[in-house]
Amino acid sequence: MFKLFPATCAIVLLLTTSARAATTVENIRVWAENGKTRVVLDLSGPAEHNIFTLRSPDRLVVDLKNGRIAGSLRDMPQGVGSVRTIRSAVRANGQLRVVLDLNEAVRSRSFTAGPNSQYGDRLVIDLQRLGTPRTVKRASEAYRPGRDIVVAIDPGHGGHDPGAVGNARTREKDIALAISRALATRIDAEPGMKAILIRDGDYYVDHRKRTDIARRHKADLFVSIHADAVDDRRAYGASVYVLSLKGASDEAARQLAERENATVRIGDVTLDDKDEVLASVLLDLSQNAALSASLDAGAKVISELARIGKVHRRTVQQAGFLVLKSPDMPSIMVETAYISNPAEEKRLRSKSHQAKLADAILAGIRRYFYANPPPDTRIAMDIRRTPVRQVRHVIARGDTLSAIAVRYHVSMAAIRVANKLSSDNIRVGQTLSIPIFAGT
Repeated sequence: MFKLFPATCAIVLLLTTSARAATTVENIRVWAENGKTRVVLDLSGPAEHNIFTLRSPDRLVVDLKNGRIAGSLRDMPQGVGSVRTIRSAVRANGQLRVVLDLNEAVRSRSFTAGPNSQYGDRLVIDLQRLGTPRTVKRASEAYRPGRDIVVAIDPGHGGHDPGAVGNARTREKDIALAISRALATRIDAEPGMKAILIRDGDYYVDHRKRTDIARRHKADLFVSIHADAVDDRRAYGASVYVLSLKGASDEAARQLAERENATVRIGDVTLDDKDEVLASVLLDLSQNAALSASLDAGAKVISELARIGKVHRRTVQQAGFLVLKSPDMPSIMVETAYISNPAEEKRLRSKSHQAKLADAILAGIRRYFYANPPPDTRIAMDIRRTPVRQVRHVIARGDTLSAIAVRYHVSMAAIRVANKLSSDNIRVGQTLSIPIFAGT
């Protein structure tokens, strides 16, 4: 009888495991619309990946750990949009390298998606032309020059639903409302922004009604405020969630099934009079844009929360929360801390800490919208205006950004943009560039 020694068994097991772990790229799909190009790698299973860009010439490089190209994928797809050509090779370290040769400089974002009813595991890469707004805009929305950006703030739970309850009997619904009110006050004080509170008292609002209220006010962003809880009292830190692709596909199926029996709308476009194929395409395009925008906004918010305290995850998480399922509106959920952690529960009860959380969330929202302003908004118009000259101002003791703006007859937003400020904080001795516009 042939026998394997323990060391030999370990080697065979290791080789077998490695072979099983290989991931095959079975297909590559590319399409482009409205200045954005999406590249999807259909995979045989989950894969670790790394992505980076190179210049001169512009290229985007994707490395897949232990990846392979399927034998059936002999010819790469033709370039579309920002992608000129696609090529691949297996490197000496066993990583599959896929190179997208680009026609132009782009911003890039990548995320993985699990199997759904139509596709298996996927690696999704979004490419956005530099300088092109990445905003979700309703097709039939009337053009209103200089409008405010509308942020819908949703305090979680309420009324008969207290949410999680901490060791000191702190109720999540009360913390969520307090932070939401503080955030709304700050947004309303921000030039070019306006807040809508989904609830402003201790009462319950149905989950679907929450997004309906936001949509009725034509919100540009939906922010749901919560406090997390688990059995392990040691868990700590803030998290930000957006909708998972599985949750998005489930919601799409539900809305398409209902379109003949109810008025289902994507922004101002109704789906009930569209055939199934057109309705599905419209819903898919809107969901893809909203999810990409949600990931962007969520990333800005979690990075600001990390500045003021511990975060549970430094990257945006994805889950199928019902309150995030609006297909035409970027939506994020902020879990401010773990109310089940006694130390964090104590901080959540503190007005000063609630203020810090509201400041951080606002800073993330501000960063997102100054990078992606809806084109018909006051902020977008402020950014597009070209100053006729720049004035240098050295900060003296007692100076504030608002006082400087009044002195030079320019908006605080314009000063922040000119100096790449993420907040209104300034320091003595700092030099600011003050943009002076025609007529000011």
